[in-house]
Amino acid sequence: MMFGSGLFSSSWGYKLGREALKEISQPDMRPSHLTGKKTDGDRKESVQMLKEADIVKSVKQRMEGKGEEAIVQVASTSVPESGAEAKPQATDSPSPQSVFPIVSRDGEVTMQVTSASRKGTSLKLKVSLKNEGEQSVRFLYSFLNVTDDKGRALSASVDELPGQVPPDNKTYTGIVSIPTVLLDNANELAMSLTDYPDQNLQLQMSGIPIVK
Repeated sequence: MMFGSGLFSSSWGYKLGREALKEISQPDMRPSHLTGKKTDGDRKESVQMLKEADIVKSVKQRMEGKGEEAIVQVASTSVPESGAEAKPQATDSPSPQSVFPIVSRDGEVTMQVTSASRKGTSLKLKVSLKNEGEQSVRFLYSFLNVTDDKGRALSASVDELPGQVPPDNKTYTGIVSIPTVLLDNANELAMSLTDYPDQNLQLQMSGIPIVK
């Protein structure tokens, strides 16, 4: 009876223990679960690709103040397409004064226009003459011929330039004045001067800008 009672108690205890452990499973001992890292399968399920249109829409909303306040930093690297040429950068057009001085030389005599400016109702051209020869050169400034880029002859007055330029290798300056009322729709001037009375020299220049 004692043997039978013991066997029955053992069987009953084993059955109770098995029922108690039925809902308990062995812990997952894989390295990925121990370290908290996701497997490739987990990554494929968790990663969702965002559409470019959604990203652009979100950024626009933030820039317009429709979303929550945030600082958006965008870093982009543009890669030129194969065979594509970079567009040249636009450059500023040169100022009228950058073309000066405009120089004309005949023999040993040089004439220059060094600047142009507007004063009152006149366009003022600063002109210089230089004689590097051995003889004096005389000028009659009524022979000074000034035309615009429309082919119109313009009246001009000369101040401070000497009527006779000595052969001293010095630079003599003066002013050529042209009434602005004569410069309607003109952009450039041409000017020529000859000596008097021989008229052996032909000092000519063009492309003199009319400053506005």
